[in-house]
Amino acid sequence: MQLTHLNKQNNPTMVDVSDKHITTREAYASGVISMSEQAFESAINHTGKKGPITQTAIIAAIMGSKKTSEIIPMCHPLMINKINVDITPNPAKHSITLGVLVKCEGKTGVEMEALTGVSIGLLTIYDMLKAIDRSMVISDICLQSKSGGKSGEYHRGN
Repeated sequence: MQLTHLNKQNNPTMVDVSDKHITTREAYASGVISMSEQAFESAINHTGKKGPITQTAIIAAIMGSKKTSEIIPMCHPLMINKINVDITPNPAKHSITLGVLVKCEGKTGVEMEALTGVSIGLLTIYDMLKAIDRSMVISDICLQSKSGGKSGEYHRGN
């Protein structure tokens, strides 16, 4: 089986998408950051010394999604139509779930953009709270769903 990111000489290559059809592409990814009660309260109550943590994480997730092709070597630059970031606090577990939805009209999917947005958003929360809790854990970063393109629909757990 020939891997799509290797050419006939087994050298890295960017996939040629010129023959693909333009379709509406959408992907949703999520991840979790777990922390101490003190760090959690600071994040949720906006009392961190570095400013509004969740709002900054949302902006960072959007920026991360938009810059994916600059940091993941084989990703195509995309004209993104929509990025939506959800932040869901879980007080019982002192954790925050961050979800990113990315949508475009294009020839290649936006899964990497959604996953990158989640990663950057969660890393931003870590950065802004590390003075309170350096033992935070980022986990469960995964693609939840995607639609569009030749491979069609995907939903985690189906």
